[in-house]
Amino acid sequence: MSVSIYVCFSGGKDSLMMLHELKSAGEWDVVKLITTITAGYDRISMHGVRRELLHRQAAALKIPLLEVAISPQADNDEYESAMSHAWNQAVQSGIDTIAFGDIFLQDLKEYRERQLAAHALKCLFPLWQRSTPELVRTFIDLGYRAITTCVDPRKLDASFAGRIIDDEFLNDLPEGVDPCGENGEFHSFVFDGPLFREPVSFSRGEVIDRDNFLFCELNPQ
Repeated sequence: MSVSIYVCFSGGKDSLMMLHELKSAGEWDVVKLITTITAGYDRISMHGVRRELLHRQAAALKIPLLEVAISPQADNDEYESAMSHAWNQAVQSGIDTIAFGDIFLQDLKEYRERQLAAHALKCLFPLWQRSTPELVRTFIDLGYRAITTCVDPRKLDASFAGRIIDDEFLNDLPEGVDPCGENGEFHSFVFDGPLFREPVSFSRGEVIDRDNFLFCELNPQ
């Protein structure tokens, strides 16, 4: 029998590869996606994707959402307080494990393990220590489609905002930029692939400079 599990979900490619790995393993039943939303902006935190597109994405994946709201300038204390409600809900629902899409940031992994241990929850990292060039190549080869929604202009040119993640995108990445953006170089939104019952439709809007990051507007269609 498969074990019920919640996953921390940003809507980006690493989250989708994590879901793909969990479903392929056959051991896990993903019953809820936990997504942090920035209140006021009404968007996925850091990724800048409209909440409406997140809802369409979750519906296409056929997995319910658990949204966690934080303020635009939330500090770590506010974030942890907000997330503690999600962890408590998981425990009350009989869940004992939360999955994350982290790949190689050891300090972040240890932070998550400490936070969840305080709620008697375990962490699962399906993508841990995977080669990021191989991981993004697998993502593309499986037929998933993603667009960059947020770019750090200190690490990437503005032209990378709003680009489809494909072979050309990977070839154009400057030396030293992780192909999965694991160091925060870019964030993405996945709109189609094997786990989707239908694509999530949108149109590409303008690129906005906000809080020292470049966000590509995605307008629901």
